Amino acid sequence: MLYLASKSPRRQQLLAQLGYRFGTLDLDLPEIRDAGEAPFDYVSRVAREKAGAGLLQVSAQPGATVIGADTEVVLDDEVFGKPRDAADAASMLRRLSGRSHEVISVVWVVSAGREQRAVSRSEVRFDTLDDALIEGYVASGEAFGKAGAYAVQGRAAAFVAQLQGSYTGVMGLPVYETAQALAAMGWPALASWSASDTAG
Repeated sequence: MLYLASKSPRRQQLLAQLGYRFGTLDLDLPEIRDAGEAPFDYVSRVAREKAGAGLLQVSAQPGATVIGADTEVVLDDEVFGKPRDAADAASMLRRLSGRSHEVISVVWVVSAGREQRAVSRSEVRFDTLDDALIEGYVASGEAFGKAGAYAVQGRAAAFVAQLQGSYTGVMGLPVYETAQALAAMGWPALASWSASDTAG
């Protein structure tokens, strides 16, 4: 059985897009960057901890495989996680305005005795955002629960002047890289598709 250690609707949608049938695991793990920890190392560690904690929940099931993922926005070596409140969200967006930032997504696929890591690093450049636009976006509620206080697949698509890398990685689960890692673990995406899935 395949499991996704995330309740994120976006990650569930992207994994389902590959044709997989999977269960979801609800985890509540602290996401705190260690002093001196590089942004990439932090993202990879959190993703691995999610996968490992998820595997512990289902370890009694033979063949259980768990996917753990983390995505963060990085600007000037600072990790922009999910905003605490409206003021924090607006502050993040003001700092991202008119600049390029990196979005790091790391996926770990783990089972008993095996693991694979998938990495996506994308560069996103925002247009210049005025205060009215930022305040309106924050008021919409879309900024909350999103790294960097924006959802590239939502209204914030209008902010993105340029994106180099993986669009789905910026969303939260890089589809190509995840499919490659799952295939290496014995879960090829194409093999899970049925004729009825592609008919019509």
